[in-house]
Amino acid sequence: MSDHKMTPVELYASWGLGIVFALRMLGMFMVLPILTTYGIELKGATETLTGIAIGIYGISQAIFQIPIGFLSDRFGRKPLIISGLCLFIIGSVVAALTQSIWGVILGRALQGTGAIAAAVMALLSDLTREQNYTKAMTFIGISFGLTFSIAIVLGPVITHMFGLQELFWIIAFLAVLAILVTLFIVPSASTHVLNRESELIKSDLRHVITDGNLIKLNLSVLCLHILLISSFITIPTQLIQIGFLAHEHWKVYLCTMLIALAIATPLLIYAEIKRQMKNIFISCVGLMLGTEILFLATNNSMWILLTGLELFLIGFNLMEAMLPSLVSKASNVGYKGTAMGVYTTSQCIGVAIGGGASGWILGHIGPHGVFAFNISITLAWFWMSFRLHEPMYLSSLRFTLKSATINSPLAAYLKKKEGIFDVLIFPEEHSMYIKVDPKVIGRSEIEKLLSSKICRD
Repeated sequence: MSDHKMTPVELYASWGLGIVFALRMLGMFMVLPILTTYGIELKGATETLTGIAIGIYGISQAIFQIPIGFLSDRFGRKPLIISGLCLFIIGSVVAALTQSIWGVILGRALQGTGAIAAAVMALLSDLTREQNYTKAMTFIGISFGLTFSIAIVLGPVITHMFGLQELFWIIAFLAVLAILVTLFIVPSASTHVLNRESELIKSDLRHVITDGNLIKLNLSVLCLHILLISSFITIPTQLIQIGFLAHEHWKVYLCTMLIALAIATPLLIYAEIKRQMKNIFISCVGLMLGTEILFLATNNSMWILLTGLELFLIGFNLMEAMLPSLVSKASNVGYKGTAMGVYTTSQCIGVAIGGGASGWILGHIGPHGVFAFNISITLAWFWMSFRLHEPMYLSSLRFTLKSATINSPLAAYLKKKEGIFDVLIFPEEHSMYIKVDPKVIGRSEIEKLLSSKICRD
């Protein structure tokens, strides 16, 4: 068997955790396109409170994301994942049992406390070898993108067929399935492997939150999710005004999402292969600015609204895929896990601001106020995008070192090799992290260099 072929344990870990992630995200995203149309019928509901019901999930996630990641180091990955899913189930049941918007707000807040993303990534790292971790992460990323696409189509269909309360029961059932997958399909890790590429490190937080380029990327994902949430707070009511009944919205989302994915995927591949990520990034922000201007000028025109929605989904899908890659490229060697943790927290804060601010604006000013707010956000983002540095197209690799190799001057030796840009060794962790240009040198070549160095020493 090739050392790079995934073992059964790695396959079960990748597929199992990908399914866990997808089931939970499906439950989260299905609510997004329907809460403003069906939630407004709840007792005590207003546009402001409906927006809070959408955004409060992000507040809970932002508060608990990093602490739960730290707790999983102490109490174990699976216990924290299962506990988080149980909290998500409790929140879903609370929302399912209520007829009041305040009950839905409480339920959504409880759902958000089950912030398991960091624990899932850490368990994946424990169960996969370094050479296969990227493959496993790719599967998780694909499952995330597909889940979002499926959820915004399924949400309106299920809610029309069964009702809002029943949707929350279904969401709770999906989380139960995720627990069963965690218990019976995902392998248990016999040891905890400290991997700075996937885990939050307390001592690294200060460095990450003061890094200028990472700050711009974190603000970018915050802006992106403000636009996402505020758009899905406003667009469903706009679709109703131009003649699409709530139960027909899935047709609009299905068609526009399929076209968006077909356009965004080759553009993403082009940006990565041709190393044009900054240009595509700026173009995306400009596209989303134009989209918000189109939304503002809709004036109940079906074609303007649908064109704007299509362009928005193209830009969103591109950005959602590019930003994690840019964070990975921009983070210093050995800081990627912490950088991704702060990035995810910024994403959740964007959800919270998008829900709360847009709900209030929609209730007090109307849809045009929301789109004007989005334009102001996007203008600031567009200006900031020009100040983003072109990323170095480097990959991070981690190697486990034996004690015999740690004492040799490895860092200086490796830095002299073409394609290697930075090396960081942690003797107490028996780990080495290297930033490389994957077009020049790969893991197998570095392993050969290490072997020859050890033999000579």
